[in-house]
Amino acid sequence: MTRPILYFSDTCPDTAPFVTVLQELGVTYDEVNITSSIPNLKRFLSLRDTREEFDAKKALNQVGIPVLVTEEAQLIFDENTLRERYDEV
Repeated sequence: MTRPILYFSDTCPDTAPFVTVLQELGVTYDEVNITSSIPNLKRFLSLRDTREEFDAKKALNQVGIPVLVTEEAQLIFDENTLRERYDEV
Protein backbone atom coordinates (compact mmCIF):
# COMPACT_ATOMS: atom_id res chain seq x y z
CA MET A 1 0.00 0.00 0.00
CA THR A 2 1.24 3.48 -0.85
CA ARG A 3 1.81 5.77 2.10
CA PRO A 4 0.59 9.35 2.19
CA ILE A 5 3.09 11.97 1.04
CA LEU A 6 3.65 15.19 2.94
CA TYR A 7 4.90 18.11 0.86
CA PHE A 8 6.34 20.76 3.17
CA SER A 9 9.15 23.19 3.81
CA ASP A 10 11.14 23.22 7.00
CA THR A 11 11.12 27.03 6.77
CA CYS A 12 7.31 27.29 6.57
CA PRO A 13 5.67 28.27 9.88
CA ASP A 14 2.61 26.14 9.07
CA THR A 15 4.61 22.92 8.81
CA ALA A 16 5.33 22.28 12.51
CA PRO A 17 1.70 22.38 13.71
CA PHE A 18 0.63 20.23 10.74
CA VAL A 19 3.29 17.62 11.54
CA THR A 20 2.31 17.69 15.22
CA VAL A 21 -1.24 16.68 14.30
CA LEU A 22 0.03 13.93 11.99
CA GLN A 23 2.11 12.57 14.87
CA GLU A 24 -0.80 12.81 17.33
CA LEU A 25 -2.95 10.81 14.91
CA GLY A 26 -0.21 8.23 14.31
CA VAL A 27 -0.15 8.83 10.56
CA THR A 28 2.91 7.42 8.82
CA TYR A 29 3.90 9.20 5.63
CA ASP A 30 6.72 9.91 3.22
CA GLU A 31 8.24 13.39 3.26
CA VAL A 32 9.11 15.74 0.43
CA ASN A 33 10.81 18.91 1.67
CA ILE A 34 10.31 21.21 -1.31
CA THR A 35 13.07 23.59 -0.23
CA SER A 36 15.77 20.95 0.19
CA SER A 37 16.39 20.32 -3.52
CA ILE A 38 15.33 21.39 -6.98
CA PRO A 39 14.01 17.88 -7.82
CA ASN A 40 11.74 18.03 -4.74
CA LEU A 41 10.52 21.50 -5.73
CA LYS A 42 9.82 20.31 -9.29
CA ARG A 43 7.93 17.29 -7.94
CA PHE A 44 5.71 19.60 -5.86
CA LEU A 45 5.18 22.09 -8.70
CA SER A 46 4.12 19.26 -10.99
CA LEU A 47 1.44 18.33 -8.45
CA ARG A 48 0.40 21.93 -7.79
CA ASP A 49 0.15 22.80 -11.47
CA THR A 50 -2.08 19.83 -12.29
CA ARG A 51 -4.55 19.74 -9.39
CA GLU A 52 -7.41 22.22 -9.20
CA GLU A 53 -7.46 21.94 -5.40
CA PHE A 54 -4.50 24.34 -5.42
CA ASP A 55 -6.39 27.05 -7.35
CA ALA A 56 -7.70 28.75 -4.20
CA LYS A 57 -4.21 28.73 -2.67
CA LYS A 58 -2.67 30.20 -5.81
CA ALA A 59 -5.39 32.88 -6.01
CA LEU A 60 -4.31 34.02 -2.53
CA ASN A 61 -0.61 33.95 -3.55
CA GLN A 62 0.01 31.03 -1.21
CA VAL A 63 2.42 28.21 -2.01
CA GLY A 64 0.03 25.46 -0.92
CA ILE A 65 2.13 23.75 1.73
CA PRO A 66 2.02 21.87 3.90
CA VAL A 67 -0.19 19.46 2.02
CA LEU A 68 -0.72 15.76 2.59
CA VAL A 69 -1.56 13.60 -0.41
CA THR A 70 -3.50 10.64 0.96
CA GLU A 71 -3.44 7.07 -0.30
CA GLU A 72 -6.55 7.94 -2.31
CA ALA A 73 -4.87 11.05 -3.80
CA GLN A 74 -7.00 13.41 -1.68
CA LEU A 75 -5.23 16.66 -0.79
CA ILE A 76 -5.37 17.81 2.83
CA PHE A 77 -4.23 21.34 3.61
CA ASP A 78 -5.36 21.86 7.22
CA GLU A 79 -5.31 20.21 10.62
CA ASN A 80 -9.10 19.97 10.97
CA THR A 81 -9.40 17.97 7.77
CA LEU A 82 -6.50 15.78 8.92
CA ARG A 83 -8.40 14.98 12.11
CA GLU A 84 -11.62 14.26 10.18
CA ARG A 85 -9.79 11.93 7.80
CA TYR A 86 -7.57 10.04 10.24
CA ASP A 87 -9.46 10.10 13.56
CA GLU A 88 -11.79 7.45 12.18
CA VAL A 89 -9.00 5.18 10.90
